[in-house]
Amino acid sequence: MTDLLKKLKKAEAAENIADLRLLISKISDELTSQNEQLIEFYISGQKIVIKTSSLQKDLQQIIDSKTIERAKYYLKRLINSLTEFKFSGINDINLNRWRDYDDILTDSLWIFNKRDSSGKHTAQYWGNFIPQIPNQLLRRYTKKSEWVLDPFLGSGTTMLEAQRLERNCVGIDLQKKAADVARKLVKEERVEFNVPENVKSKILVGDSTNPAFVNKIKSSITDKVQFIMMHPPYWDIIKFSGDKNDLSNASSEEAFLSMFEKVLDNSLDLLEPERYFAVVIGDKYSKGDWIPLGFDLMNMIKAKGHKLKSIVVKNFEDTTAKRNTKDLWRYRAIAGGFYIFKHEYIFIFQKSKRKK
Repeated sequence: MTDLLKKLKKAEAAENIADLRLLISKISDELTSQNEQLIEFYISGQKIVIKTSSLQKDLQQIIDSKTIERAKYYLKRLINSLTEFKFSGINDINLNRWRDYDDILTDSLWIFNKRDSSGKHTAQYWGNFIPQIPNQLLRRYTKKSEWVLDPFLGSGTTMLEAQRLERNCVGIDLQKKAADVARKLVKEERVEFNVPENVKSKILVGDSTNPAFVNKIKSSITDKVQFIMMHPPYWDIIKFSGDKNDLSNASSEEAFLSMFEKVLDNSLDLLEPERYFAVVIGDKYSKGDWIPLGFDLMNMIKAKGHKLKSIVVKNFEDTTAKRNTKDLWRYRAIAGGFYIFKHEYIFIFQKSKRKK
């Protein structure tokens, strides 16, 4: 990187556009010949990884400039991006090198071709969500070493992503069986992905509607978290247990929303003010009526004073339940006058400054 910076600064001294373009073109050609996808270097002791493809775009922008003034403007900006940091404060994304993060989604429609099945991620636990969701959100709204709370742990999808990204995570699940599965997968992945020892993954068996779990976390794990990932049951679409405190056993939508509100309030007691939390949920049918469960839940949260930052729609193309019955579901839709669920919502909120 030192050699690259020297060449860029030499180009900065060029007196005409032709000489500058020639020097930059040589740098571009050298990068192409090295055939490396990533360039790693350190600034102030911090490791920086730059994609060669994005660096080439920066160089091409300079080459395509019509005037020496514009070319030097882009060149100076490139040099600064390689020597200075710019952060938003809620993640590790260097805004001076924003082009390097082309795998981070910024559109509100997420369509994934397939589920990430790397490591210990599995679709065998009925009702878990795809790992790409927590991966995207944790990278956008947390920094390394910060704490993530998952009050609906399930098989540990969020926790697996958190420890891969070197975020600490505490998860709660009502069912000991689910917690045991998550604990096993998390332990195995720590070895497979060589997770640093200082990254903590804590699993508790308990009822997230009961504020007792908050006191337990505060007293033995952490007194605050920086992000909450919530993937509750979609009311009674899937019955996860026979426990009366399980949200999937709520007797009505009103009861479901009331139970979720308790989980929300307990969880937000741990979240730092103005930090973010996300809720992943879908709608449901009942007796021929579409129940907008997601939007009813969203409105309840908004009414508590928290800021809605985004609504993301994630395509729900290939579900286990419908995979081998596509023709049947298509017939039912045509005959019944409805449309087939292929999506779910990701509501992203920012916690209010004031307590509710």
